[in-house]
Amino acid sequence: MLLPVFAGWCGVANKRAMQHANVDLRKISYTLVQTASGTDAAALAWSMVSGAHVANRTRVLGLRAGVLRVEVPGAEWRSQLDELATQYLSAINHVVARKIDRIEFVLPGHSEAPCDRHVRPANRFRQLA
Repeated sequence: MLLPVFAGWCGVANKRAMQHANVDLRKISYTLVQTASGTDAAALAWSMVSGAHVANRTRVLGLRAGVLRVEVPGAEWRSQLDELATQYLSAINHVVARKIDRIEFVLPGHSEAPCDRHVRPANRFRQLA
């Protein structure tokens, strides 16, 4: 009878350890964004708030005059992300030091004005590992 009780206790202990690790990881990510500047900070924040699936399919083109430009794979993606832009903007501004006024989603080959530089957030995280 001790085995099920012990297994249950280990599950609770594991869950607590994972919660602490998650909090620590969020603090590290927040510090990375806070210490980065300009487009780097925006790209890191974008990958944090958009999630892995969206971040891997999009590319931060740059940040200029308060506008974060993000390349998306197609018109359907742009339409769906436009609907979520307010939530993304709020979450990004919660973690970056320099306020972003709006997010512009652009299709591949439709980036008229070049920004600071192209940044791939997922690659940035791989470099840090």
